Amino acid sequence: MAVLILASEPSDNIGMIGSMPGTSRTFREPTALLSLGFVLVVCASALLVPWLSPYMAGGLEEKRILEAPSWLHWMGTDGLGRDLLTRVCYGARVSMTVGLGTAIIALIIGTTYGLISGFKGGNLDNLMMRIVDIFYGLPDMLIFILLSLLLGRNIFGLLLALGLVSWVRFARIARGQVLQAKEFLFVEGARAMGASRRRIIWRHILPNILGPILVTLTFSIPSAILAESTLSFIGLGINDPYSTWGTSWGTLAQDGWRAMRTYPHVIFFPAGAIFLTILSFNTLGNALRDLLDVKGR
Repeated sequence: MAVLILASEPSDNIGMIGSMPGTSRTFREPTALLSLGFVLVVCASALLVPWLSPYMAGGLEEKRILEAPSWLHWMGTDGLGRDLLTRVCYGARVSMTVGLGTAIIALIIGTTYGLISGFKGGNLDNLMMRIVDIFYGLPDMLIFILLSLLLGRNIFGLLLALGLVSWVRFARIARGQVLQAKEFLFVEGARAMGASRRRIIWRHILPNILGPILVTLTFSIPSAILAESTLSFIGLGINDPYSTWGTSWGTLAQDGWRAMRTYPHVIFFPAGAIFLTILSFNTLGNALRDLLDVKGR
């Protein structure tokens, strides 16, 4: 899990980013294209696994318990004889839904909060940022655990638990960008012409700060996937009895941990899926940041 944590750490140095150009060499880089392709394959396999796999997620085969990878079972089987590749694909449904859903919830809450704080300024801005500092000072994993227990071990409870903690990064990024955007000449001109605050925010400020927010969104997805996997690994995440979606990659890794020395494939493939997905999203985040960074060009 330590390797996964290192791979998931996003960068805070996003900076002021301009509008997206039509073409760029950034997304022609092999690593960015490979990462994008891997993410698309994971999403496609999660959606199409009922039609692609000849095995059901809960299909038990007593005669094929803990088999090594073979042509019949490409990732082998687990302790109940279930096809591990099928379970990993079903696990992608949970992990990717949690990652994307958490990032979107955090985006909405944090960006709105940061817009209000940065645009209003003054004492209100100071008060709102002190609240953000308090959230930053709290241990994330402890809050994740408390909220997941409070909201329930289901997909929606976990989304809310992770989203209600992850919004602070968006708030700080949005607030910093708004403070810079307020000084733009066209914003000053719109204010001088009597434009309403709502129009200034929606028509002039928000479109010009979307770049760093989208980059933050890309980095937030792997962080949420890692958080969900960690909760599932310690037994507090999504599991079969609590979800009709299937189990998550973290729970699959927890199951494989018990038999790691004798049957390493049971933990290798779920942990590999977590690692490669996190690495791919971080690579895409770096590529998107370079693509939108006008200062670097």
